[in-house]
Amino acid sequence: MKKKAYFCIFIQKTMYFIDTHAHLYADQFKHDREDIITRALDKNVTRMYLPNIDHTSIDGMLELEEKYPAHCFATMGLHPCSVGKDFEKDLYEIEAWLTKRSFAAIGEMGTDLHWDDTYFEQQKEAFKIQAAWAKKYSLPLLIHCRKSTQETIALLKELQDGKLTGVFHCFGGSLEEAKEIIKLGFLMGIGGVVTYKNSGLNKVLPQIDLQHLVLETDAPYLSPEPHRGKRNESSYIPIIAQKIADIKEISIEIVKKQTTENALKLFGER
Repeated sequence: MKKKAYFCIFIQKTMYFIDTHAHLYADQFKHDREDIITRALDKNVTRMYLPNIDHTSIDGMLELEEKYPAHCFATMGLHPCSVGKDFEKDLYEIEAWLTKRSFAAIGEMGTDLHWDDTYFEQQKEAFKIQAAWAKKYSLPLLIHCRKSTQETIALLKELQDGKLTGVFHCFGGSLEEAKEIIKLGFLMGIGGVVTYKNSGLNKVLPQIDLQHLVLETDAPYLSPEPHRGKRNESSYIPIIAQKIADIKEISIEIVKKQTTENALKLFGER
């Protein structure tokens, strides 16, 4: 009987999708936020993780989590694009929140060389500080690394002592980069980009085991086809899962089960 009960619990946990990265508190959703959540639940996306940006996004994020405590889970961190010459002020406030209550992860944090490298040294310093918090509080990192994947991998290699884990958000890199990320003990977040014709992921994903992947939207950004160019939302997670299933020539149920299990393990849910 015990074995049967355990099996039932496991099946229940893996019968739904998880969006590991969605900014559902953003202004783009202010007029229909409840509808967005309802649509996600209707598509069996029942857990949505909310990455923080900076001090301006905290209140909205926590309000959304409070309203949907069974479905929305806040993280705490400083986005690299919010890192400037006085980034320490944001970090002080973020650190204060980490002492007040628990969060699902440290993030969204990382590096970004998409626009310029003016504050790249500050980004690296902020990365190191937040990685130290991840170790202190035993939390995963949600890593942003736009146009800076190799730089971020190099930085993480310096910091990895076996105590860091997390997700390389919005992964779109090469197989070699994927192997380095896996070796570091991190997962890769796969979102709407996988549906784009020139993403290159159709060649990389067949060579990566599902145990190294989680699903994400990055809503309201990076909508999958056929919604590309429009606002993204968590209800599109099954579209992403189906594309991964097609690429790997497996069923969407297998993708759902494994990626959900990966996410639950990452965020400390059993």
